[in-house]
Amino acid sequence: MTTTAALLVDAFDRVRDAVHHAAKGLSPEQLSARVDDGANSIGWLLWHLSRIQDDHVAAVAGIEQAWTADGWAGRFALPFDVSATGYGHTSADVAKMGIISRDKFIGYHDDVHDRTVRYVMTLTDTDLDHIVDHRWTPVVTLAMRLVSVISDDLQHIGQAAFVRGQLERRSPR
Repeated sequence: MTTTAALLVDAFDRVRDAVHHAAKGLSPEQLSARVDDGANSIGWLLWHLSRIQDDHVAAVAGIEQAWTADGWAGRFALPFDVSATGYGHTSADVAKMGIISRDKFIGYHDDVHDRTVRYVMTLTDTDLDHIVDHRWTPVVTLAMRLVSVISDDLQHIGQAAFVRGQLERRSPR
């Protein structure tokens, strides 16, 4: 019998696998490459989707984000406020990301994924009806927030896959 928690874990596992696939074999320069000056890089997309997942899941779990608790903010040493998630970033902000190793992107995402799975595995179906944000109409339940994170992650990993395809077309093997 599949539980709701197991279903959510499967979805987050698929995101993690896609993050690994998107970055597989890429150099730091390839991760920071942009198809044009207005585009996001694969690295920025991986960082952003991980930051949003970290921010949103930590908030509903009532824990500190991996970004600060596990020292990722210091390891990345980005020129943004420590609370930045990439939401609202401009093209100029994306350009400031710089050259960052694949290991950092993967390590951070894996840390966020592990924390997410530990939290999700504690949830019951009843927990999913809990209201986590009253600022919206309709109000946001825990289920809605988690599905929103998964949806956002999948959109951004799709964008990263597209950018990877564009970069691969530019440089024949």
